[in-house]
Amino acid sequence: MSHASLIDELESAVKTGSAESRLNTLRRITDLFLHDANRLNDAQIKVFDDVLCRLTAKIETTARIELARRLGPVDPAPVEMVRRLARDDEIDVARPILKDCRRLTDGDLIEIARTKSQAHLLAISERTQLQSPVTDALLDRGNREVVSTLAMNGGAHFSELGFDSLVKRAAGDDFLAEIVGSRQDLPLSCLRALLQRAAAAVRDKLLALVPPQRREELKELIAKVAKTIGGATERDFSRAEATVRALEDADGLNEDALLGFVRNGRHDEAIVTLARLCNAPMRTIADLLTGARNDAVLVPCKAANLSWPTVDAVLRYRLPGQTVSESIISLARNDYGKLSRATAQRTLRFMQVRETVS
Repeated sequence: MSHASLIDELESAVKTGSAESRLNTLRRITDLFLHDANRLNDAQIKVFDDVLCRLTAKIETTARIELARRLGPVDPAPVEMVRRLARDDEIDVARPILKDCRRLTDGDLIEIARTKSQAHLLAISERTQLQSPVTDALLDRGNREVVSTLAMNGGAHFSELGFDSLVKRAAGDDFLAEIVGSRQDLPLSCLRALLQRAAAAVRDKLLALVPPQRREELKELIAKVAKTIGGATERDFSRAEATVRALEDADGLNEDALLGFVRNGRHDEAIVTLARLCNAPMRTIADLLTGARNDAVLVPCKAANLSWPTVDAVLRYRLPGQTVSESIISLARNDYGKLSRATAQRTLRFMQVRETVS
């Protein structure tokens, strides 16, 4: 069938045909395309693309659903047609394309993830392969079901920021924590952070879920986590307190002193100094500065009204032997700018009350 004859049939169906005749024409043209799809060149596929786009401009939802289901699994599907179907507000139309169609680019998927419904995001999260820019977009807007489905998808790739987001989303969510913790591509630093936040039962389950070759590694991490959690309150800060007290007596207890302690690796003195500057118990500050959560570290820093260069140094050097990525620092800087001092002080007081009760 020539391009001209296809257009003639199309024009007739669109202008004068009934819903049934439009559907019959759509089916006939789709049948023609699918029959020869693997033998068509790009120019020939473009002919079918033009025809299908014109016909579906006035086609019913049920017909669009049928078309999407037929075109979704086809590798050389008409590009413009599937892009339109993927953006359809009716999820039953969009889903087959979003889940299966390989003709959609990462740019298409990111745009849809940023603008369409959670159902659209869920369909994208079920694709067999997803690159990290797409998963970043899904994590940015996705609800719990989207994030959980994404975490279970073995073909989904995550950026460093994406893994960090997964770990944060898993806080307080045992189901998601188990899924994220059992991913073989989860970096050790993220696994450590996840374990530090997870309930004991989740840690035990993770040991049962991971392959034998990683189980010993995981046990080691759990031992380190337990030591870190218990270690902050058991440390002897008497020498550091004496140093800081002397500074205080000499009117030298200030942000510059804290920055010096941080940069010189004098962690105990840094903890005692920050506790003084934000008027909080040393136990609270010790737990925050030795914990896994960078966002929690921002709270006492803002309560003490520290400038960003000092906060940057605290984040980079608070945990010996650990490197903080530039993407994490950038995210923290953005969060620090949004956090008000009043909110930080209230949050710090809440932490103190909770520790007193517990």
